[in-house]
Amino acid sequence: MIEELRPRQWTKNGVVLAGVVFSLQAGSIEQLLRALIAFASFCLLSSAGYVFNDLKDLENDRFHPRKRQRPLASGRLPLGVGRGLMVLLIVLGLGGAALLGGRFALVAGAYLALSLAYTLLLKRIVLLDVMGIAFLFLLRATAGVDALRPPPALSPWLLVCTLFLALFLAVVKRRHERVTLSADAEKHRSILTEYPPELLDQLVPVVTGSTIIAYALYTISPTSVHPIPSPKMVYTIPFVIYGIFRYLYLVYRQGKGGAPSEILLTDGPLLLNVLLWGLVIFLILYFG
Repeated sequence: MIEELRPRQWTKNGVVLAGVVFSLQAGSIEQLLRALIAFASFCLLSSAGYVFNDLKDLENDRFHPRKRQRPLASGRLPLGVGRGLMVLLIVLGLGGAALLGGRFALVAGAYLALSLAYTLLLKRIVLLDVMGIAFLFLLRATAGVDALRPPPALSPWLLVCTLFLALFLAVVKRRHERVTLSADAEKHRSILTEYPPELLDQLVPVVTGSTIIAYALYTISPTSVHPIPSPKMVYTIPFVIYGIFRYLYLVYRQGKGGAPSEILLTDGPLLLNVLLWGLVIFLILYFG
């Protein structure tokens, strides 16, 4: 059951914590507690989405070299238990969201609805599938702001950077699946036949460059997400560039990219880079 929750995927919900960090309120126990409750709620709701996805894609997952080992696809977790687990996660996730107020609960509900819609429809529509993933990240970022009281102003740069980073990860993941599965691509995910490798190899540099440029502009913008813009934020750009380049190296050289969260937790240089980036951000915002 714990494996089915995919706790490694919870790193994606770290975006929820961006609001409390970049609004310079991480030192407030009350605000930090609200942010952590928001993070926990999204972990529960995202896990509910994973269970729902696995229940709907049982047959397709059995053609995937890695996903066939998932608890439901492999038969190690009974389907009835999986359905009950999904309902429990939704109840707990929305219940936790309700504790933070109607505004946050509304965003959390929208996230759950989009997650289910993605599994049922969006992931079968070319281009909208990767856009759906990106909007799930946008809702995470928005929820992190709405969880605070009073909620700080939502910076457009937080949304822009989140959007392009999510698109980058989604497009790279599609390329990995298309190349890895090859002839079995349609059996695993029918939409993959609409993504020839040549198209994906065109999309990857587009979203890569857009991500780096968006973040660079954010660091020098007077309307950045933090209330007191610091020129020292430009010092964090090399970390972002290295992180993206390292990720592309792992995808193109080592054949990874199917599970971004697992790459982050298992690749030492990439994980160290992210930790150093976070540390430098914290020092600049709170002590710079």
